[in-house]
Amino acid sequence: MNTRTLSETGERANKNNHEKVFCMKVIYKITYPNGKIYIGKDFTDSINYFGSASSSLIEKDFTSEQRKDFIIRKEILWESDNASDKEVNKKEIEHIKKYRSNDPDVGYNQWPKYRKE
Repeated sequence: MNTRTLSETGERANKNNHEKVFCMKVIYKITYPNGKIYIGKDFTDSINYFGSASSSLIEKDFTSEQRKDFIIRKEILWESDNASDKEVNKKEIEHIKKYRSNDPDVGYNQWPKYRKE
């Protein structure tokens, strides 16, 4: 990790304890109970952000009973405190292709469009 000062990296204050924390840019993987995945990016590394996958697409894979109690896993696959937004966008696409999360049998990413090889 780069050792720059808070003011150089973009900082935010933790509202609960007023400590400053670094704003990491991350690529994450969400795993749903059916094993399907979603790869996304977050420029603020929010613990409460779980991506923008299509709810209607995900809903089709779960019964109303299954939706009453389930666990979603979020894994950080890559992080940087100094990457440009363009670099983060590129990393997101790399990970989508690597994990094939744009293959409808594997995941919920709809872009880039999946092409069978």
